[in-house]
Amino acid sequence: MKNLQTLNQMSSMCPVCGFDGLQEPPYSPAGHGLFEICPCCGFQFGVTDDNQGVSFHEWRESWIDQGMPWDNGNSSPPLGWDPRKQLANLQTRTNNILNDSF
Repeated sequence: MKNLQTLNQMSSMCPVCGFDGLQEPPYSPAGHGLFEICPCCGFQFGVTDDNQGVSFHEWRESWIDQGMPWDNGNSSPPLGWDPRKQLANLQTRTNNILNDSF
């Protein structure tokens, strides 16, 4: 289940891969997916999770197993893009938000 407070605090960061440049938050304040597709990992909020039943963790593990391709290899990543650093930032940000909640 999605923790809406945590997701709202992450704002434009993809909760799957840590890409910090989504055009809008992945979910509305009411918790509905806004159908944006992460340009990095390809997760579509409100479809991949709600309609297809794939969790963030499952999608992330699959993306990592595929070698963490940007846009599934269909386009070039931003200059200087580092998927390992991106994932580390996701972990750090998630931990900070969770620690602030307790």
